[in-house]
Amino acid sequence: MKKIYLLALAVLGFSANSFAQATATASSSATIISPIAITKTADLNFGQIFTNPAAGTVVLDVAGVRTASVHTLFGSAQTRAQFDVTGSNASTFSITLPASPITLNGSVSGIMTVDNFVSDLGATGTLVAGAKTIIVGATLNIPAAVPTGVYTNASGLAVTVNYN
Repeated sequence: MKKIYLLALAVLGFSANSFAQATATASSSATIISPIAITKTADLNFGQIFTNPAAGTVVLDVAGVRTASVHTLFGSAQTRAQFDVTGSNASTFSITLPASPITLNGSVSGIMTVDNFVSDLGATGTLVAGAKTIIVGATLNIPAAVPTGVYTNASGLAVTVNYN
């Protein structure tokens, strides 16, 4: 009889423990979004500038306005750099512009540098219907008595975008 009593007590003890636990479930999900992408649609071009024996700068702002500190500007062929960003609708993204000057090499000789890059969106943007355009302006630094010619840098103006 003692054995049955002990066995019954053990069974009841285990069954009481089984009532002490509970289970909950959670659903699982994932959302796949479009990767962010950027495409250049216009190059940065400071336009035509008359040579001058003095050093100076030409600023091309994001509105497309050119101003010169010393040199005389000619024509209106200037263009701001333009980049189209695509990705997931309504997502925010960061914009990274060059932190160091880029060098433009003359077609004959000479060099100039470009720095002080600015974006019309600042450091962040928000995709609208999965797209946004970034306009970039900068400052051209012209050394004294720079030789005439066409000054270029085909790949130095890198703009990077990342989802926030």
